[in-house]
Amino acid sequence: MNQSIDRRRFPAHLAFAAVAATALLAGCGKVPDTIKIGVAQPLSGPLAALGQDLLNGVNLAVAELNKGGYSVDGKVVKLEVVPVDDRADAATGKTVAQQLVDSGVVAVIGHLNSGVSIETAPIYAAKDIPQIAISTNPKFTQLGFPTTFRMVANDTLQARAIGSFAATQLGASRYAALDDGTPYGKGLADGAAEQLKAEKKEVVVRKSFDDKTTAFDALAGELKAAKVEVIVSTLNDFQAIALLEALKKVDHTKVRLLGGDTIKTTDMAKGAGIVEGIYATSPVLEAKEFATGKPFLEKYVAEFKKPPAYGGHYSYDSTYVLSAAIQKAKSADPKDITKAMHSINGYAPVIGTMTWDDKGEQRYGAVGVYELRGGGWELRMRSDRW
Repeated sequence: MNQSIDRRRFPAHLAFAAVAATALLAGCGKVPDTIKIGVAQPLSGPLAALGQDLLNGVNLAVAELNKGGYSVDGKVVKLEVVPVDDRADAATGKTVAQQLVDSGVVAVIGHLNSGVSIETAPIYAAKDIPQIAISTNPKFTQLGFPTTFRMVANDTLQARAIGSFAATQLGASRYAALDDGTPYGKGLADGAAEQLKAEKKEVVVRKSFDDKTTAFDALAGELKAAKVEVIVSTLNDFQAIALLEALKKVDHTKVRLLGGDTIKTTDMAKGAGIVEGIYATSPVLEAKEFATGKPFLEKYVAEFKKPPAYGGHYSYDSTYVLSAAIQKAKSADPKDITKAMHSINGYAPVIGTMTWDDKGEQRYGAVGVYELRGGGWELRMRSDRW
């Protein structure tokens, strides 16, 4: 039987309540019960510790947000982390990127390696999925996609930092520039060499290798013959250590090594004392350098039983800013979230704030220079200008 409502006899306040409830349900209907966040990092291989650290940062933030009753447009939702292993390989990265897209993630925290981020960016962009990467190659945000966002300063600033510090603080006249052949390494070394030349310094050896080479006896002889005083390098830590051992063999240890963030690791302490000084530059500033870094470090160690290996605080902060963008968008639609990301000045619990320009570059990124002393890295200076 059709039971229609007699509007003349239905109380006005109940009618209003019914309309309001319908509107509320309609609003909540746009937001699913679970919102998936993809994390694409190297979780196996030589860079696994760095990738796991970035995943840990996301997991820690998501656990806190869920515990606090995270809500979107008035609806409490659960955030779910979907991790994948890109193996620091572009081809694998493209495969797992498509897997994340197919799984229904609304955003991706990834990737670590610039070459992987660049290759996967079109896959995420095709579905309007924001991609927040710690990769530093400038090309990543020059692809023309509105979905690319960088957590830290890019290689343009880091290259200037390497060249400027090497030229003004290390007091040498003959330099070598070495790279690992990756988009990150080659681009950074090229930029550093250009900065050295701009500072009227001579780059007498310029070499490229792949990211696995460890046989450096011939290179060590060449560096000695060229009387190189400072080696600017974007080799990985295990490669840099192999190079230092080769320099020791040919008795050319009165040199200083200045690297990128791939040597700013605990393993690099194995090379301490072989040469006169080891320095590293990094756009990934350490959590302890920030006033609010201590509480994060305490929570991180309590949860994972070890300190951060790299940039877990940046992925942690990125997750908080992403969660705020989802709330601002009042939607789980990736396109709406991407739009909100471009307009947000997000609160980042550790570093303070994250905000991006129209290309997705971090507005307040800085680069620090560190010296290896006593088995640990000590900050020498940092700047967002160089």
